[in-house]
Formats: sequence, C-alpha cells, structure tokens
Amino acid sequence: MLGAETGESGGTVWGTIRGRLIGRTAVFGAVCRGSSPLPGTMTLRAVVLAAGAGTRMKSDLPKPLHEVCGKAMVLHVIDALASSQPDEISVVVGRGGDLVAETVQQAAPTWAKIRFATQHEQHGTGHATQVGITALSAPSAEDSVIVLPGDTPLLTAETINRLVSEHIANGHSSTLITSELDDPTGYGRIVRKTDGSVERIVEQRDASPTELLITEWNAGVYVFNHSQLLPALGKLSTDNSQHEYYLTDAIAALAQDGHVGSVSTEPDETRGVNDREQLAEVEHIMRAREHHDG
Repeated sequence: MLGAETGESGGTVWGTIRGRLIGRTAVFGAVCRGSSPLPGTMTLRAVVLAAGAGTRMKSDLPKPLHEVCGKAMVLHVIDALASSQPDEISVVVGRGGDLVAETVQQAAPTWAKIRFATQHEQHGTGHATQVGITALSAPSAEDSVIVLPGDTPLLTAETINRLVSEHIANGHSSTLITSELDDPTGYGRIVRKTDGSVERIVEQRDASPTELLITEWNAGVYVFNHSQLLPALGKLSTDNSQHEYYLTDAIAALAQDGHVGSVSTEPDETRGVNDREQLAEVEHIMRAREHHDG
C-alpha cells in the first residue's frame, strides 16, 4: 500500500551519522546560483526521488545525504528549485528515510514546503513517483508536477526555469531535460518523431542496436501536467528487462495523446551519482563552478 509516512531507521550508526551530518549541513549555504522569476502563472509542485538504495556507495549513509562541497546532494537538488519555488515538494525516501527526513527538515531553505513519502520496496521510478504524489495535498487538474532525481547536485535553477518556461509556452503534456554525449552508455535514449517532438525514451538495457547509436539521452528531470500524469502512471507495466515500473514509459503514453517537449543542457549539469568516484567527480565540477562564479 502506498504511504506518505517517513521510513525506518535507527541504531547507533544512524545516531552518530545524524549528529555529524545535520551539524555540518546546516552550516553551509546554497551553491551560488543565479535566478530569474518563474514565467507565467501556474501552480507547480515537485517530487524529488531520493529513495535509491545506493549500494555502490558502500556506505551506511543513505545516498541522498552524501555531501558535495559540504552539503547533502538532496539539498542541492532542492536549491535548484529555489526560483521556481513549488507550492509543495514531496521527497520520496527509502532506506534510512528517518535520517533523510530529519536532515532535510533541519537544513532545507525556509521557502520550501516539504513533505515526505516512503517507498518501502523499490519497484522503479514510476512507482516512486506514484508514492511521491500521495504526499501532495490534493493537486488540482490544472497543476503541473516537476519530477527530478535526488542525486543530481549540479542541476541549476536556470535550467529548471527553462524547462518550466518551455512547458508553459507550448502547452506540452510533458517536457523533459535531455543532453548529448558521444558515448551515453548507461542512459536512456531519446527517440523522436518526424516533427522533432519526443516519441519515447528507451532504456539502455531495452534498446535495439540502432537505438543504442542515439547520442541524445534522458536526464531524468520532467514537468508533467498533473491531470495527464496520473492516467499515464496507471498504464505502466513491468514488461521490461528490470521488471520495474519505469517513469520513462509514461512519456510514450503521453506522446500518443499530446506533445512531449524538451530542453537541452550540457552533460555535466545532469550527472547522477551512484558511486564514490562519481561523487568525487561532481565535487570537482562544483568547486570549479564556484571558483568561476566567484
């Protein structure tokens, strides 16, 4: 059953980590980012997917709380929503959910109205999104929902605003962020229609040899019309190599009935973190960015 309560954590390890982490995270300010007002008039809500097990981090610390430049990754992601300021932010937690919730509650910016939802079992990003929506307070049919991963600390407010602007200006059913790499191994590929709009996203494991040649990939950040997202989530199945509910499959469903748009950004901005090496890489990029901006 989908719930909106915080997850389970405890024990001496959590207590030690909790004291150290909250003390450090509260001290550091947000990364310097420019901002511009959210265009148009709309009610925007957000779901941050932060329930990943993070086994490759080889740590007792929940993955969203690993720090980049002295700040938990999930808090960097919330900072990226600063200029759009959603009415509510639902943070989906999993393993160590109590610690994630406590850290976010104590260190999140004052403007952020944050709720928490627990994904007790990992059934994919589509399922996690469903869980996250249950924590939002009765969104209306006119609302839009931005869904983004909690492990992309380099994402900027400017790119979020471009995404929302594109979505509003063109009346898309969904709009997503893409990027390009010569070798996008591991990422879902963007398959487009002849008119240039997005037709679907195919995951690496499910892609054909021809689809694997596509260099444009999905960054995992979306805006959906709420009234169209819920039916699309209801159509998801586990008929794929991972036997999970892919949020990416909702894009194909929406593309059949409407227009799915996109905005692009440079690859570094949407880097996800799955292991210690990638954590060090994003820290290096963020420090270089801060040095340049400073």
